[in-house]
Amino acid sequence: MKKYIAYYRVSTTKQEKSGLGLEAQKASVRTFAKCEDCIIEEFTEVESGKKNKRSQLQAAITKAKATGSTLVIAKLDRLSRNAAFIFTLRDSGVDFICVDMPDANTLTIGVFASMAQHEAELISQRTKAALHAKKAHGIKLGTPANLTKEARLKGLEVRRSKALNSKENKQAIHVILGEKKEGKSFREIVDKLNELGYVTSQGKAFGVSSVHKLYKRATQPEEIGA
Repeated sequence: MKKYIAYYRVSTTKQEKSGLGLEAQKASVRTFAKCEDCIIEEFTEVESGKKNKRSQLQAAITKAKATGSTLVIAKLDRLSRNAAFIFTLRDSGVDFICVDMPDANTLTIGVFASMAQHEAELISQRTKAALHAKKAHGIKLGTPANLTKEARLKGLEVRRSKALNSKENKQAIHVILGEKKEGKSFREIVDKLNELGYVTSQGKAFGVSSVHKLYKRATQPEEIGA
């Protein structure tokens, strides 16, 4: 039986406590491993993706080496946005695998890392350029006052419509509403959805937050302050 050491990362302490993002990572890794007994230990890091100080990752690497296990990560971007960091890990001698690209080898993972960093840098440059252009035109940033109430309501309605009408969410909502009628908790509903193989419109495993949002959108109108 192949042994795995699982590594997860969330960006904030708040995400760690809420399970936001962490549950999806765990579900992805457990589905890949095919049995929970194969995962002999799990390490969770609470650190920004822009930083490379990863004490839990180092602990996971040490454990993987000591036990002859494979280090498994849900997604490549959970490691770092810095290509040099991934190259260092690649050259550490640890056998590791990313669930979102299980066939990647030491060559291709380096290419993907470089592309991911380049894309992040381009996004940052475009965002800064757009903000600079808006400021040059006298637009005050970071305030809802720049949008009319009508525009904000329309935006909310568009997002709500997309969420409710996606094929994946329609199927999940049917289960959610049925389970709630039976008095099931959101945690129980999450377990039910993931057990049945349902995924979100982004193809991810369901968590408490995503189920709660779908339930709220399906049963309550979204409101916006004046």
